[in-house]
Amino acid sequence: MRKRTLGFVALGAAASIFLSACGGGGSEGGDTQANGAYDQGSTEIVNPSDQTGGTLRYAISSDFDSTDPGDTYYGFSWNFTRYYARTLLAFTPAPANASTELTTDMATGMPEANDDFTEWTVKIQEGLKYEDGSEITAQDIKYAIARSNYNGGELPNGPRYFEAHLDQEPFNVFESDDPLADFTAVETPDDYTLVFHLKDSFSEFPYILTQPQTAPVPLDSDRGALYKENVVSSGPYKFDGAYQPGVALNLTRNEHWDSETDPIRPALPDEVTVEIGVDQDEIDQRLVNGEIDVDLSGVGVGPAMKSTLLTDEAAQPNLDNPLSGALRYVNIHTPVIEDVACRQAIMYAADRDSLHRAWGGESGGDLATNLLPPTIPGADPESDLYPSTDNKGDLEAAQAKLEECGEDEGFETTIAVRDGRPNDIATAEALQESLTRVGIQTDIQTFPAEDFFAQYAGSQDYVRENNIGLSVSGWIPDWATGYGFASKITDGDAIQATGNYNTSELDDPEVNGLWDDALKTEDPDERANIYTQIDTLVMEQAAILPVVFDRAMFYRSDELTNVYYTSSYAMYDFMAIGVDRG
Repeated sequence: MRKRTLGFVALGAAASIFLSACGGGGSEGGDTQANGAYDQGSTEIVNPSDQTGGTLRYAISSDFDSTDPGDTYYGFSWNFTRYYARTLLAFTPAPANASTELTTDMATGMPEANDDFTEWTVKIQEGLKYEDGSEITAQDIKYAIARSNYNGGELPNGPRYFEAHLDQEPFNVFESDDPLADFTAVETPDDYTLVFHLKDSFSEFPYILTQPQTAPVPLDSDRGALYKENVVSSGPYKFDGAYQPGVALNLTRNEHWDSETDPIRPALPDEVTVEIGVDQDEIDQRLVNGEIDVDLSGVGVGPAMKSTLLTDEAAQPNLDNPLSGALRYVNIHTPVIEDVACRQAIMYAADRDSLHRAWGGESGGDLATNLLPPTIPGADPESDLYPSTDNKGDLEAAQAKLEECGEDEGFETTIAVRDGRPNDIATAEALQESLTRVGIQTDIQTFPAEDFFAQYAGSQDYVRENNIGLSVSGWIPDWATGYGFASKITDGDAIQATGNYNTSELDDPEVNGLWDDALKTEDPDERANIYTQIDTLVMEQAAILPVVFDRAMFYRSDELTNVYYTSSYAMYDFMAIGVDRG
């Protein structure tokens, strides 16, 4: 069949046009904004340099969901794994909105599709090597995709885009005598070509080739769930000793990486270190004191340090406050709060003003009343199905909905929150106070962030057994379209027993059908219209309570080079950063 890339190119252009209207200007900072010092890293490279050497020091209050590229879904982890895991495609290494455009990493060029977008072909560079000097082949990438999607639940954390779209019968790579032969949906006619066979049209397929699940894995080196302890590197850095969960991960240079083949990673530091399990307030203080360089979580400083920095004129040139493209929200778990009227009572009773303030007010983000962030084509920020005076909540409407669902006196449920996330906890507390006004009593429980979706709020059994009706969450686009943002949190096909990110477990036939329609629609404007319809339906089902379209407050030290905010990961581009402690 004739190969084509026109639909994909048009999509990227449309996304870029929409995003360019939503740049990351700061919302506070006084007169320093006028001279471009405050928020400089949101739109341009700060302290550009090609100097190599030194140690780049990260710290995080929680932990990776996994260091295994095939078993991770946290944005900071996707950003960080690129140190040691190359992917087929990548997002352009550039500040702000330019970073949403696709480029190549291991691939020699952009994927080519057949006429109906059900077959995609991509070629990789010859001569790419692992840390032991052996060559990376197309078969290694094929195996990596198989193990991350067809593993019998052994690797629960990653997305399931490939599983959802490949024309593949279910199987388990860890129980197969010949997993490459059993994985028929991806062909490798030679060592440098992959052909993907999809069961339905998917015009946005190239975007999932940016994901760490396409990082090559040698079949003989795979240890299943234990592979995360020492991932075989295809990037500029390799593990220096084993990853120690809850303690540390250190990286050193991979001598077999060739910079001439890699358009994404300048690889400036000699070493990269990560301290794990450090209290957030301590991280913030050590950032400002120059004892660490980057908060790995990528969500910005906590509330206490943020208040201090915003009132410190001398700190302004070191602050960035971009509109991240992320939505901070509360899942309303439909299997626990089954009646839509009861869920709508929560939507009406929520004091959105207090929720906004809990997230930091104006500098924390823009108050959200719909699902899709304004950076996504099809978003309608004016949509508000649950309006109230001064955003304080409509208690009369909430009470009427409680009566409609037979809970006149209210009910009891649990709010699940990730430990070590002060803004998440503050959001839960604000919601708790809001709901008390109509008799809905909530118990806030915190859980380890690294296992939040695998074992707690994303575990169907745990949610039901522990009456978790609400959970505080956040989501950034996997790529900058409605599908790349919301499919995994609202499509019934995305629901999983564990590692579930459609945490509300919304399984609405009309919503599901619209997602299917979007996959078959080539025109970006038509797709955007579908995404608008999905946004409205999700709000009508009261499956998600939007809180804010996030603005994180980042602090960057004067010792860092090449610092800029990337919209593709909604944080600093870790790959670009160097250090100059001169």
